[in-house]
This record gives sequence, C-alpha cells and structure tokens, in this order.
Amino acid sequence: MLVTKPAGRNASVIKYDILTALGTHALALDKGKQRLVLRFMTLMTARYNWTRDELAVGQREIARMWHVDERTVKREMAKLRALRWLVVKRQGYRGRVTEYGINLDRILSDTQDIWGAVGPDFEHRLSGDDTPASNVVPIPVSSAAPAPDLSDGNEWSLVKGVMHAEDPAGYASWIQALTRQGRAGRRLTLLAPSRFHATYVMAHLMPRLLAACRDVDPGVDEIVVVS
Repeated sequence: MLVTKPAGRNASVIKYDILTALGTHALALDKGKQRLVLRFMTLMTARYNWTRDELAVGQREIARMWHVDERTVKREMAKLRALRWLVVKRQGYRGRVTEYGINLDRILSDTQDIWGAVGPDFEHRLSGDDTPASNVVPIPVSSAAPAPDLSDGNEWSLVKGVMHAEDPAGYASWIQALTRQGRAGRRLTLLAPSRFHATYVMAHLMPRLLAACRDVDPGVDEIVVVS
C-alpha cells in the first residue's frame, strides 16, 4: 500500500492519487457520507500542509468554507476523528486552534476496495511495496473491540467513535458497554452494566467523556451514568 509522505518529486502524483481515492470512495456512498468526504477533501485541498502533516484552521473559518454553522463543524470533525482520518496533534486552548494530522494510511485502507474501479495502473501504484513508511504512527491497539456504529448520528454514538479512535483499550474496557438511556434537556443519561462500572466511569472518566460530548454537541452540559 502507498504510505509515502507526499513531498519531493512525486508529491503531486501522490496527492492526486489520495484525492482520487477519496472521491471515488465517496461516490460509492450515500448522500450523507458523500457530503462528509467532500467536506474533508475541501479542507485538505484548502488548508492542509502536506509537507508538515499539519491542518490548523478555526471552526469559524471551516463553517464559512462549508456553508454550515459551527455546531455542524464540531459534529463533522468528530466524525472524521472517529474514522481516524484526522488525528489530534495539539489540542486547542486559550484562543489557539486545534492542530490535526491526517492519517493517510487509514484513508488508503478505507478506500482500498475501490482502487480497481479507477484502473489497474492506479491500483498497482497504490499497492506498491517499495515505498517508505508513513509519517503517521499508528496507534497501538491492545483490544479487539470493533469500531462503534455511527449511522444513527446521535451524540453518544459520535462520542463512542471519538473515544474508540483516541483510546481503543480504554474504550474496550469502559466505554463500549455504556448505552444511551435517554436525554433530558442538557443532561445525557448512560446505562452501565454494573454499579461498579458506573461508579468507576463517573469517578475517573467523566471529564474526558464530557469534553468529547461537548465537542459533538455543545447542548450537553451534564452526563449521568446509572446501573
């Protein structure tokens, strides 16, 4: 698989190959997922620094570019993090925007099934084994927990996707078993399989859970875990 850094003499070819793979992949999806991939491609072409693997752009600017509100930007960026296409390199704070890297290996893995639709030369080029290693270091996964289903689009599904992408082992141990019991105003209630599980999550994981939830839905300001 192509895992080379898009820089140097072949940089333009590599960039076009990645964008071609994304575009062809999007055309095989439903309209909602197509829109997400198109937004991602627009962000890549407009603001991604391929040489430094750096995407640093504010939510207001992204909203303007995508013709959406900032709440939609938060949800879409969370989906891209859950897909592991975006990797947080530096969390934003005190007016500084969050800096992301783009996991090219993950993108190519997710689009591999459509390479042949572009042509045998394209498929051969992306399948080459003589390319150097990627500039993205894969996250070690110590658990076989599958990625959560994001199709319903609710806030808890997106939070689970983000947690799975950022901490697979922690997700498998504590987050995967939590289910959404309901939403009342700004309070989200989760159901844990045991009292101990609920107590542990409330005591040790609540700040991370609440931060991830606010990223995808600013309307949530309290999470309660019951058993």
